[in-house]
Amino acid sequence: MNSRQIHGVRNVIASGRVLTDEADRYSYAYDGSFGTYLPDIVVQTNKVDEILDLMKFANEELIPVYPRGQSTSLSGGPLPVYGGIVLDMSVMNDVLEIDDQNLIAVVSPGVLTADIHKAAEQKGLFYPPDPSSSHVSTIGGNLAENSGGPRGLKYGVTKDYVIGLEVITPQGELIRTGGATVKNVTGYDLTKLIVGSEGTLGIITKAILRLIPKPAATKTAMAIFDSLVDAGTAISKILSSGILPSKLELMDQASMVAVENYEPCNLPIDAAAMILIELDGHPMAVEDELIKVRHLCDRVGAVEVRIPANPAEEVELWKARKLVSPAIVRIKPTKISEDATVPRSKIPEMCQRLQEIKQKYNLHLVVFGHAGDGNLHPNIVADKSDKEEMRRVEQAVSEIFEAAIALGGTLSGEHGIGLMKAPFMEMELGAIGVQMMKRIKQSWDPNNILNPGKIFPEPGQRLVLTE
Repeated sequence: MNSRQIHGVRNVIASGRVLTDEADRYSYAYDGSFGTYLPDIVVQTNKVDEILDLMKFANEELIPVYPRGQSTSLSGGPLPVYGGIVLDMSVMNDVLEIDDQNLIAVVSPGVLTADIHKAAEQKGLFYPPDPSSSHVSTIGGNLAENSGGPRGLKYGVTKDYVIGLEVITPQGELIRTGGATVKNVTGYDLTKLIVGSEGTLGIITKAILRLIPKPAATKTAMAIFDSLVDAGTAISKILSSGILPSKLELMDQASMVAVENYEPCNLPIDAAAMILIELDGHPMAVEDELIKVRHLCDRVGAVEVRIPANPAEEVELWKARKLVSPAIVRIKPTKISEDATVPRSKIPEMCQRLQEIKQKYNLHLVVFGHAGDGNLHPNIVADKSDKEEMRRVEQAVSEIFEAAIALGGTLSGEHGIGLMKAPFMEMELGAIGVQMMKRIKQSWDPNNILNPGKIFPEPGQRLVLTE
């Protein structure tokens, strides 16, 4: 951007801040994925009118604009790959209203997801989407990436709870989609189109979320296995038995060892894998299902099934699961976190393929994730200063995606495509499928100024993890 354009942005942003110092801009040059991209300027404002004028100006001047929440994205979603303007939406956090009569929440995009959970539960209600980063991620980022989390198995993901949006278009116009009613079939469902569009179609400035009554009871079980494939088989057996857990999470041995070295939680580190199962609903139904889950796990060869004696022990178990991500980065400094997802019946095969890929490329590959919905998180920890190792990582990641697609799965269950997975889009959707999506982007954003460089691959683009 030139000095005239920066001056123009300053004229538009009257009440907010425009950051141009290099140190400030570097704070916005990365996310939770890979790569560093320096924006020309950073804008912070909580005024809708100022964002409208900013988008009109950027559209006229053909300046890229990258909306950003807390940048916990693991796919490069908010990275300013072509410079331009980073729009920090985390400062727009002034609305969090719970309407317990209509079972809805009205929120600004910068509200932390965990704060929505707390506000809903104070009124006996429940907002199920629960990404692992909920204590730091904003609802705006969750909406952009259509975030999931462990409860996706039973309750679905973010898009299943969004019934209305206020959105600024790339041309600087304000539109509203959906509304406060659960039923709404007027015209095209633009709400569902925008949620998960990764900030490429519009900037969400307000959202109306659907809430449900909080379940009366929950119970947790931990099943321990000598084989990762057996753990995958147990998951398939539970899901095909008619029991639908609220959470069903997998941790392999490497992830358990990492957690124990990080913060001891009494995990069975001699075992090959463990699964955590949470059941919720009526207290009597939960007790009955817990007995059935124990029998199912025993039948497929579980070494042990532990039932926490009290809520405090349950909290400790789930805390161990949340510690996996921070724990594994202590093994090596670079973490490549994937979320290739397969049909539930293919979980054992995917577990087997991941072990083969791990051995083939001699990498530190850790497997954990929301195995109940097939959403595994194979994470590779490496050192990005080791170029030879990173080349093996690139090959391994490609093979992970190929394995997921070959098993009838998808590139991403919840992290989105962003920058890192764009080169693989045609592998899943085919050339025509990608073209149809590009036409939608073109009709919404003909000048391609809103979060360009994401979802759709550039000619010749491939996965590169060496900077």
